[in-house]
Amino acid sequence: MATHLLGDTTVLTGRTMRHITRSPDTIVTTVITPIAIMLMFVYVFGGAIDTGSVSYVNYMLPGILLITIASGVSYTAFRLFGDIQSGIFERFQSMPIARPGMLWAHVLTSLAANVISLVVVVGVALLMGFRSSAGVPAWLAVAGILLLFTLALTWLAVIPGLTAKSVDGASAFAYPLIFLPFVSSAFAPTDTMPGPVRAFAEHQPVTSIVDTIRDLLAQRPVGTAIWIALAWCAGILVLAYLFAGISYRRRIS
Repeated sequence: MATHLLGDTTVLTGRTMRHITRSPDTIVTTVITPIAIMLMFVYVFGGAIDTGSVSYVNYMLPGILLITIASGVSYTAFRLFGDIQSGIFERFQSMPIARPGMLWAHVLTSLAANVISLVVVVGVALLMGFRSSAGVPAWLAVAGILLLFTLALTWLAVIPGLTAKSVDGASAFAYPLIFLPFVSSAFAPTDTMPGPVRAFAEHQPVTSIVDTIRDLLAQRPVGTAIWIALAWCAGILVLAYLFAGISYRRRIS
């Protein structure tokens, strides 16, 4: 059974990956918004925000990476919704294909596409002056957190991809996710925010994830923030996976 699932998932992932290679504008569109935000904040607002001895591009890059992921996973919902509307899911169900493989193909494609987008954004940040003395273990830890966050949001994207009534509804779920880093420690220290806003910013998932990545890249002790960040990512992933499974079974029943 496991071999059957792995083989089917590999074939179906190849199919969805070909959609990416035939539409490279998907990657371009995904990275345009984060790069535009990074350019605006660094060169327009950066001088007005006190981040101490840390350059502003170094300070804000972790938040930009999370926005890149949020922007990228919206295409997962879009592609999944397109498959359902085209009737391809019904055709696959009539074939001896492992059912979970259809969803995992979209999830793995999202991971691959987001990795490419993140590399492009980091490359632009380097041109803008981003520098890090972090070693290989710290960079691997950052990559692991980003991949876990991508996996969690991708399974979250599967739910509207399966349940939305329109293509706009399928991808609109990503807008709140893109906005969330703006009410966190991603762009400004939380102690500069009004009381209620500060309370929300300090207790939402993005702040702990951003703070952990920022400390890792700056070679500072991460403390308990890393465990909070991992708990948020794992919690979102488990809940999203469960609800996506329920939505999928209802869709194919």
